[in-house]
Amino acid sequence: QVQLVESGGGQVQPGGSLKLSCAVSGLTSNAYAVGWFRQAPGKEREFVGIINAYGGTTSTDADRFTVSRDNASNVVYLQMTSLEAEDTAVYYCAAGRPSFRATDFSYWGQGTQVTVSS
Repeated sequence: QVQLVESGGGQVQPGGSLKLSCAVSGLTSNAYAVGWFRQAPGKEREFVGIINAYGGTTSTDADRFTVSRDNASNVVYLQMTSLEAEDTAVYYCAAGRPSFRATDFSYWGQGTQVTVSS
C-alpha cells in the first residue's frame, strides 16, 4: 500500500522558514517523481516544486523553495524561506509522473497546513 505522509507545517511569521517532510512508503521515492502542491482557501491546487527520479529539481520560486530527497529514509523535503502571507495554504506531496499538473500524480498525502501570519 502506497502512503505519503506530510509533516512540518505550522504557523510562522512573515520572513520565516519552514521545512516540510513527505515520508513515502510502499514505493521507492527515487523511482518516481515527487511533487509538492498547495491549495489556499477558495483557490485551485497549484504546483510548488518537484524532484524527479534522477534527483533533478525545480520549483516555482528557486530563491525561496527548495526540494530535496533522502534516499536512505525515503523522505522528500520542501524547504521554504522568506515566507509571505500569500504562501498560506495546505501543502501536499504527491508521487507520479514528472509533471507540473496535479492530475499526473497518482498518490497523494493528506496535506499539512502552513500559515504565515504575524
